[in-house]
Amino acid sequence: MADRVVVIDYGVGNVGSVLNILKRIGADAVISGREEDIATAGRLILPGIGAFDNGMRRLRATGLVPLLHERVIDAGVPLLGICLGMQLLTQGSEEGVEPGLGWIDGDVVRFHFPEGTPGLRVPFIGWSTIEPCRPTRALKGIPADAEFYFVHSYHVRCSSDVVAAQTDYGYPFASAIEKDNIVGVQFHPEKSQRAGMAVLRNFLQRF
Repeated sequence: MADRVVVIDYGVGNVGSVLNILKRIGADAVISGREEDIATAGRLILPGIGAFDNGMRRLRATGLVPLLHERVIDAGVPLLGICLGMQLLTQGSEEGVEPGLGWIDGDVVRFHFPEGTPGLRVPFIGWSTIEPCRPTRALKGIPADAEFYFVHSYHVRCSSDVVAAQTDYGYPFASAIEKDNIVGVQFHPEKSQRAGMAVLRNFLQRF
């Protein structure tokens, strides 16, 4: 099962859509919350939609967090966090009180626009480009005009050496991060058509 991708099922997020797009690009992928599947996975995907605290509570309730730490941090298994899944990689969120996984040194904050910024609503819903900040495996070969689909009210705030790409919505925010075997994207690759499939292919082929 060294090449199998496990989409982690912890009751948060559209795991079916993620699985469908992985199958479409030819991945050997399953949805699972079983320890035996995660223990033998070649790659892991942590999806998620909704509030930070609810996501962390549900993930901890599965009992999988120690195993995930062992696989991702100790064994170096590649992991992709999507939307809330990216946010859960950090220390925590101003949205709530639950500690995050702590694999990325950063936190999650709500959009706070400078006074006088016109016409921007929260949540940010829609299509936008991303601007790479440095060469990364996850975004290699992505065209500059590629657009991705976003739905979120909060975003990750972390050190610049972790940020892979930024997107401007009132101000630049981290729309992708990459640190060693860990990747996070604030956008939804499963809803981003060809651009999203390109990111997923990079995750499958370059990690």
